[in-house]
Amino acid sequence: MTNATTKPWAGRFEQPTDAFVEAFTASVGFDHRLYRQDIAGSIAHARMLAQQGILSGEECAAIVAGLARVRERIEAGTFAWSEALEDVHMNIEAALTADIGDAGKRLHTGRSRNDQVATDLRLWLREEIDALLCGIDALVSALLDLAEREADTIMPGFTHLQVAQPITFGHHMMAWVEMLERDAGRLSDCRARVNIMPLGAAALAGTSYPIDRAFTAAALGFERPAENSLDAVSDRDFAIEFTAAAAIAMMHLSRFSEELILWSSAQFGFIELSDAYCTGSSIMPQKKNPDVPELVRGKTGRIFGHLMALLTLMKGQPLAYNKDNQEDKEPLFDTADNLRGALKVFADMMRHLTCNHARMRAAASQGFATATDLADYLVRRGIPFRDAHEIVGKAVAFGLREGRDLALLTLAELRRFSPAIGEDVYDVLSLEGSVNARNHLGGTAPEQVRAAIARKRAARGAGVAPGR
Repeated sequence: MTNATTKPWAGRFEQPTDAFVEAFTASVGFDHRLYRQDIAGSIAHARMLAQQGILSGEECAAIVAGLARVRERIEAGTFAWSEALEDVHMNIEAALTADIGDAGKRLHTGRSRNDQVATDLRLWLREEIDALLCGIDALVSALLDLAEREADTIMPGFTHLQVAQPITFGHHMMAWVEMLERDAGRLSDCRARVNIMPLGAAALAGTSYPIDRAFTAAALGFERPAENSLDAVSDRDFAIEFTAAAAIAMMHLSRFSEELILWSSAQFGFIELSDAYCTGSSIMPQKKNPDVPELVRGKTGRIFGHLMALLTLMKGQPLAYNKDNQEDKEPLFDTADNLRGALKVFADMMRHLTCNHARMRAAASQGFATATDLADYLVRRGIPFRDAHEIVGKAVAFGLREGRDLALLTLAELRRFSPAIGEDVYDVLSLEGSVNARNHLGGTAPEQVRAAIARKRAARGAGVAPGR
């Protein structure tokens, strides 16, 4: 006979667990957050056992009602989690048994904590991915609105962080949209592999009871049961794959953060972040620090670390389940929590971002951003591109010596480098002429930016999965 704090495996042991070992090996301090998934899995398992005649109808009803009461206590904050009971599974089972008696002890028939925790984790991660996809959608929506508002706003485009060519701010925001849609595609692909049910694999070899795994899978919304019991309990590929997708998404957010930090600095002055997403200095009263993007940039390294932790966790494990796998949850939980938070704060922040159009335009007017346009102009006049490239390079060198951009050089000065240059050259040397000339699919022209926004919104309205 066992009581509420007796180990479920105590029958084979003659000595109690060392107190420090008990605390060291317990996971309930963090895996209690799986309680909803654990209870849902147990209810589906009990109903399957009843359908198969392994439990009576009365026992099943008592288990389902008892688990509902346990869930109510947990959500009301009156449930006492016990470290002595090790984990979320045994805490819930012990509470159920204390409530309904022997029927509670029958719940674990035909399953193990090995397949139970693998099932709980997949149920939890499935929900997290759905929430993250909503978070990406909200950020994409904010970026589409911002891109539409700033479709005509000219700014310098950079390579090597040096002024390269004029682009539009809207076009730059649409580049971020593309990155986020790939993130959504990766998470959606991962979800398909998460949505496989381990329950019924038991400890590693399956069970001798006549269970119906298809019934349980359907009840829990899984696509299908896992095919191999050994793999089902020991697989954590889905956790690694999720963390890899999350790491890429955080890398993207970190790149966004870096640009926001640069653009909001006094040296750039391209944008203004709302005060709600910045902080001040305890000593320098003039400071407005972009703490939110800085923190997102910092958290990215943390998620990268979680990915390496999970890869390292699994690399030396033989089949099937090993206690090592207890270490999968904290990195996974922290990854999902931080990515979800980063997406939310980014979506809110982008809705309140304002552009300094004059500073952007002034910056685009510097650095000879229309040099490529002059080279293209010469090519259209019959000059081979490599020759045109050299001609413009010499014109740029002259402009540097004179301290004037190409558009500020006189026609006579420009014609010193090529007689093919005519009065119409200033049409291509203007910022508007440069961006409008790139009027093709994927180009920076305002017309193309608006067309890209329209396509994205149409696809979202039609329910087309992003990243496809």
